[in-house]
Amino acid sequence: MTSYWCETAVLPSGLAHRVLATVENGRFTSVRPDTDPGTATRLHGLIVPGLANCHSHAFHRALRGRTQTERGTFWTWREQMYAVAAALTPDTYYELAKATYGEMLLAGVTAVGEFHYLHHAPGGHRYDDPNAMGTALIAAARDAGLRIALLDTCYVAGGIDQPLNDVQQRFSDGDATAWASRVAQLSGADDVVIGAAAHSIRGVPQDQLGAVASAFPDVPLHIHLSEQVAENEACLSAYGRTPSQVLDEAGFLSGRTSAVHATHLTSVDIGLLGSSATYSCFCPTTERDLADGIGPSAQLRDAGSPLTLGSDSHAVIDLFEEMRAVELDERLATQERGHWSAAELLRAATVDGHRSIGFEDAGVIEVGARADLVALRLDSVRTAGTGGTVETAVFAAAAADVTDVVVSGRHLVAESKHQAMDVAAALTTSIGAVTA
Repeated sequence: MTSYWCETAVLPSGLAHRVLATVENGRFTSVRPDTDPGTATRLHGLIVPGLANCHSHAFHRALRGRTQTERGTFWTWREQMYAVAAALTPDTYYELAKATYGEMLLAGVTAVGEFHYLHHAPGGHRYDDPNAMGTALIAAARDAGLRIALLDTCYVAGGIDQPLNDVQQRFSDGDATAWASRVAQLSGADDVVIGAAAHSIRGVPQDQLGAVASAFPDVPLHIHLSEQVAENEACLSAYGRTPSQVLDEAGFLSGRTSAVHATHLTSVDIGLLGSSATYSCFCPTTERDLADGIGPSAQLRDAGSPLTLGSDSHAVIDLFEEMRAVELDERLATQERGHWSAAELLRAATVDGHRSIGFEDAGVIEVGARADLVALRLDSVRTAGTGGTVETAVFAAAAADVTDVVVSGRHLVAESKHQAMDVAAALTTSIGAVTA
């Protein structure tokens, strides 16, 4: 048995002080406020549940600082992203992903949803293990200390009625049936969820979306949705419907589905996502970096679509920044304040986020849940004098304020240092290997 004493913790009932949490087999067995620490490991500051990063492309971390040198759009950025994708092997992808996941752990992330479409060797040639790239990501997450939902992604077209380009050949299994056959060879575990995804309306033709949705009916199902206006225009031209309407007709929208970005939506689209209880996964730091736009987060919530969060391209890895950006973007779009409470945004980053990637028993500090804890310092220049409440975590704190991280009872970050790796050095080496 392991025990942790939390100076102040965010429990389901609210803020509590002097909380003693005991852990067995990776889960909380007791959570008792107003209790002396005894011999427990002491966690100071404000302790929140582990965070869920629900949308990640691990290899995009190599682009940080390299795609900011010129003007352009999502589409010009994509060409630089393809150059990194073309350079990766299973070994170099493992190293880059491990370092990226290490950065996530330092930021308080305890589970990641990896939207994985880089499946094959250059030119589309198969590795001896057809899932070599996916198993490299699973190993990277485990070695860094995270749980992972490998959202294996079907990607079979270069655009609506467009062939794959040279780099995209690496992404494709040929069709949805072949994709499903390969994914069926992957195995999950207690710390690994094998989920499913369609890249987008651009990447999977209308007549194959249903096959993706039905291939694995009991796992998380994700898709990029309406990230760019050009995507919507192409869909309307080809199918006479918006992307959300096409997904609805294909049986793709449901309570296990996450619509990533959901930026450019009509009122009908919002109603479809809400009535189906589809999650809306917002990635504000990437959406602003790529000039995508501001999505209707509050309208989606009010319609019945739960919010989750991701760092996507990893221009920033800071779920606290993603949380507050949802509210701040709404303020910019509406010129009004107070659309999202701190408690709602923290829920999006914790319990709802974990549920959307298949870890339904995480993201909350209570008996029976996975024992994840994230300690935030309250004496930094960002958090000092803010009151040490949920509002401190969401509207003041940053990833740099994380001092300790416990994942399934294991104390993996202490005094702001990863206990098993030098993350900065690993990032420098692994990025250099694919960008030199």
